[in-house]
Amino acid sequence: MTETNRTAAAALRGLATVSLWAEDLPAAVEWYRTVLAVDPYFVRPEPPEAPMYVEFRIGDSEDELGIIDRRFGPPAAPTAPGGAVVYWHVDDLQGTYDRLLEAGATEYEPPTPREAGFVTAAVVDPFGNVLGVMYNPHWLEHSKL
Repeated sequence: MTETNRTAAAALRGLATVSLWAEDLPAAVEWYRTVLAVDPYFVRPEPPEAPMYVEFRIGDSEDELGIIDRRFGPPAAPTAPGGAVVYWHVDDLQGTYDRLLEAGATEYEPPTPREAGFVTAAVVDPFGNVLGVMYNPHWLEHSKL
């Protein structure tokens, strides 16, 4: 399949932004600032007003992680953890998982070895969102391209 055909056939071209919801957005921003060790690059509205949306750029590709005030979520959005799990590649799965738990997250899925060297885990952040982490050999190979 040519690159043009692959692009035309694939409606999903890549992860753009992962959005999480929080009742207490300032607390969520502080929690993610601490666990990600990076400041948000985008805040709306701008200070001194209280934020309603904050976005972090993280990782080698500067993928976007948005935290949104739950008041602006879809009306039918569940309030309990569940649904799709977005997994972020990490080099040290166990260390990252332990650090998330120490920071106040709770276990959702313990570290679970998969085939071909993949390992997944997930936590629930203090704001009710599922945060997945994964050691992903494919991501490592892809990131070298």
